[in-house]
Amino acid sequence: MKRETIQGIIEDLRAGRTPQLSVADFPAFSKEATEGDSHIGPDVLTRIAAALTQADIPTFERALRAIDEGDLAWLGFKVVYDCAKAVQNVDNEVTKKYGDVGSADGQDLVFFCNDAKEIVASREVSARDVFQMKDVTRGPSMHNDQFDGLTWASQPLFGKVRVWLLGASDAAVELARLADHVGFHVIAVDYDPAFLNEERFPCAERIMLHGGNFDELANMPAKPEDYVCVLTRGHMFDPESCVWALQNNVHYVGMMGCAGKNSTVHDLVLGAGVSEADWQRVKRPIGLNFGAKTPAELAIAIVAELIDVRYKQRYSEEARKKHEDSLGR
Repeated sequence: MKRETIQGIIEDLRAGRTPQLSVADFPAFSKEATEGDSHIGPDVLTRIAAALTQADIPTFERALRAIDEGDLAWLGFKVVYDCAKAVQNVDNEVTKKYGDVGSADGQDLVFFCNDAKEIVASREVSARDVFQMKDVTRGPSMHNDQFDGLTWASQPLFGKVRVWLLGASDAAVELARLADHVGFHVIAVDYDPAFLNEERFPCAERIMLHGGNFDELANMPAKPEDYVCVLTRGHMFDPESCVWALQNNVHYVGMMGCAGKNSTVHDLVLGAGVSEADWQRVKRPIGLNFGAKTPAELAIAIVAELIDVRYKQRYSEEARKKHEDSLGR
């Protein structure tokens, strides 16, 4: 979420203007994200924007502060499509009891919620609303359509983790789609346009190298919070890729391949000046271990590992234990 977007909304509301909320800033309302769902879409975002008043300013001010502080926080949206059902819809025999009131006033609402479960909204909410507000920002967007009459959406106020796919292999093609789908910013790198192109990587940022090799990789900076997946075709440029990732001190680096090949890469990487301690940071083979063999299966194994790494990066051990205990695991 861009800081200037939130600042612009605040300025419009202060001036008594209707802010323009675009699907570019709130993609949960885009046609692509809501295809087949008649309850939510770009027109609903326009309706929500038209209903905002100066009473909503504190919600967006809190969102602005969360961006500045790097907080794990979201802007959430309660979308009501049947007021009567939304208000009357209370607990059933399966769900935990949250009182005898459904969704408060049965109107659309924009709210702020962070991982500490601090909620800011312009109107009073019901206990059921609070339950849904926490859920929609947990995933984000968990159990959006759990109850009749309303649905929920959310927009993270923090940036996506960048995942570098070094090599436009078939496994990378499958991985790019999955990683984008679960909220990573994917960057695919290769030197051959026959493999690295829009058709194969429609959802990824693409960086084309020159010279028929990965030499130019050394001139590109990575961030310490980035993830790197070494997937070069034929493993030809795995050593250069590992050296680059380790020299940039990225948060995670994993490499695909068998033990024999990886032993050779080990020698070449250390020969390039990387320490043994740094080499041990390379996850090899990349991905969770559950018998994946095909490119699609390997992609599932890898993205599952990326999700786990991101989860542990964002949440403390105490928070993770609390979550796992709540699930009975």
